[in-house]
Amino acid sequence: MQNGKTPKRHPITWVPTLYFAEGLPYFLVATMAGLMYKSMGVENEQIALWTGLLGFVWVFKPLWSPFLEVARSKKSIVLLFQFIGGAALGLLALALQLPVYFAASIALLALVAIASATHDIAADGLYISSLSDKQQAAYAGWQGSFYNAARFFSLGGLVVLAGYFEKKMEVAHAWSIIFGMLGVIMIVLATYHSWALPNAKNSVRADADPITMRGVFATLQDVIVDFFKKPGIWLAILFIILFRAAEGQVTTIGPLFLRAAREEGGLGLSTGEVGVLYGTLATLAFIGGSILGGYFTAWLGLKRAMFFLILAMNLPNAAFYFLSVAMPSDFSVIAVALSVEMFGYGFGFVGLILFIMQEVSVGKYRMAHYAIGTGVMQLGYVLFKMMSGAIQAALGYQHFFLWVLLCTIPVLVLSRIVPIGRHEKPVVVASSVRAAES
Repeated sequence: MQNGKTPKRHPITWVPTLYFAEGLPYFLVATMAGLMYKSMGVENEQIALWTGLLGFVWVFKPLWSPFLEVARSKKSIVLLFQFIGGAALGLLALALQLPVYFAASIALLALVAIASATHDIAADGLYISSLSDKQQAAYAGWQGSFYNAARFFSLGGLVVLAGYFEKKMEVAHAWSIIFGMLGVIMIVLATYHSWALPNAKNSVRADADPITMRGVFATLQDVIVDFFKKPGIWLAILFIILFRAAEGQVTTIGPLFLRAAREEGGLGLSTGEVGVLYGTLATLAFIGGSILGGYFTAWLGLKRAMFFLILAMNLPNAAFYFLSVAMPSDFSVIAVALSVEMFGYGFGFVGLILFIMQEVSVGKYRMAHYAIGTGVMQLGYVLFKMMSGAIQAALGYQHFFLWVLLCTIPVLVLSRIVPIGRHEKPVVVASSVRAAES
């Protein structure tokens, strides 16, 4: 104790675990839920529609972020929503045993998504307000690494474990165990963070009066009006949305194609095999692609690099088209194709993050406008994710992957029209690996 105050914990005691807790529920909603529903016999169209709808939570989170400033502290918000997320996961484990499991599980996944998105806002705010600029840079690597450690743990370890349990018991029981484990992990992390997290108080007005709801509404209105007054903003929004058109479709249907039986046009892999593929080599390829994409863009400049970054985003589509035509049974061939998929995604996505940073968020409300830009980015993802199931059902897997290859053409054309590089400065893309999942 110092001067009667709680001692400030070293960042290494809380930064890694905070961002591990941020990643877990996101990967659960974005990918694990789809694999679970596939194992339970839900149609691709329904999986794509409902998991896509859940993604809208991350689209709209900038709209309620200013209201979190009214809370006593960022730590209290982080703890509250970690506990809510853990409790919702526990209820989700129970809901899978109900006759109306699908409706009940979607409702609880929505609660998990809301808790996760709100937690993201508070966690990032806690990180920024508790660390100096030098510390923020120093721990950016830890931040991104442990966010992606959640990907390894969930899509690798837990999906592999779910595949093992599926062979021993009913599918619903297998996934109940997995979500029960996730709920316990979130509660344990919240309990640990009640000790480890710094007590970062929320800001107050310059005149020392507490922030009021009326003031928050006024600021939010000004932020939104100023955003849509930017020159060329509607063209930029169209570019951001179309940038994610192919990705939103292929990342939804791709894993389902891997799980679908061969007589249905899929590769017939087990849940465990998909977990091994995505949670190990493919994740490493994604991280490597993100790092190399950042250096490539810093070297060439965003304006000149953008065309190549968009082409890299087409590698996942080409990889799945190859798999749907060749239908390989050799596990190593599939692993290489999925590594190409994830490398291209990681490499190319840097372009969109930097476009939002350097072109969309410039101005009076840089942080708020960046949040809106990433909300638009998520909107593009979920819109095309939702329609991907219906398109795949109409075209079949092979023609569907050909279709997503063609979806890259409009954004390539737009990249020659939309202003890029007007405010460009040399940057180091330290957190693009994590931002790419938002």
